[in-house]
Amino acid sequence: MGNDNFKKFKYRGAVHIHSLNSDGTESVDKIAKAAKKAGLSWIIITDHNYFDTQEGIYHGVYVLKGEEISPKTENHYLALGIDNHIELNENPQVYIDEVREQNGFGFAAHPDESTKRNNDYPPITWNKTFIPDGVEIWNWFSCWGDNLNSKNIFTLAYAYLFKHLLVSKPPQRTLAWWDELNSQKQTITPAIGGVDAHALKINKYLIPVTIFSYEVMFKTINNVITLTKPLSENFEIAKGQILTAIKNGNNTILNANISQKVPKIEIINSLKTAHSGEFLNLDKKTYLNVEVNKKAIIKVILNGRELYECVAKTCNLLLTEIGKYRVEILIDNKGFAYSNPIVVM
Repeated sequence: MGNDNFKKFKYRGAVHIHSLNSDGTESVDKIAKAAKKAGLSWIIITDHNYFDTQEGIYHGVYVLKGEEISPKTENHYLALGIDNHIELNENPQVYIDEVREQNGFGFAAHPDESTKRNNDYPPITWNKTFIPDGVEIWNWFSCWGDNLNSKNIFTLAYAYLFKHLLVSKPPQRTLAWWDELNSQKQTITPAIGGVDAHALKINKYLIPVTIFSYEVMFKTINNVITLTKPLSENFEIAKGQILTAIKNGNNTILNANISQKVPKIEIINSLKTAHSGEFLNLDKKTYLNVEVNKKAIIKVILNGRELYECVAKTCNLLLTEIGKYRVEILIDNKGFAYSNPIVVM
């Protein structure tokens, strides 16, 4: 059962990155070097309100560009697959539509930042009356900022030295909204995870501190795309492969700080094997298979409700209902992997 017609190829990358061209602190070349050291195959630079980044293959890493459309107080939008700079507008629907007119697509960035922060970073949220093409369900820097206490040098030191303790899971309210969006249509509302990398430099203390280096950030929230063919050596073709995979939800969001070993998440029937963002028909031999390299909490979500949970390294679940299935994997009570939906028809 589950006769696969194609071999699958997986590539780990990072989305939501800022360079010197907005509020980051390094050149695109140096950022690509950091991505290479972190073991990434591709990255997408999304500077604030800037779209002149030079794309290409840097140090063996595919560097794509998007744009974070960034009003001052809310509704930041990660625009991908566009050809030209998008002008700011107070009405998010205007730039959502403009992105689509350019045959691009976009993701609501960090839509649920906390309004009860104990620091000077103002939260930037998303007005959910405006429906994006996709959702950034987990933003590492945003979650860290939500839990940062900048009361004094000691709480700041704790937040820096034990940074990964401040980031445990995507906001539950964001996951719930994403599930709601997926319940409203037959196609998939895709999700990404973002690093929101800036490598901010703080100079007001005795010793200057970088919060956090690009290489450190590239070892946090990754997106692992699944392709039916290897990434092309031709940049333009490879760019199309990467963007199509993200647009279709052919990616799993991975907390690489826990492990860089990509879990297997697939649904198989008598004829086909489907991965994140794919479709297949329900038959009497339709199973969801999950394999993790260590014992984990494996949760199966069907149409926004928790269908099944187990604590194991593997899961083999017979499916009897049509709908959109996604998987959450937690290790040591921390979010590890989140799949995009697989649609069973």
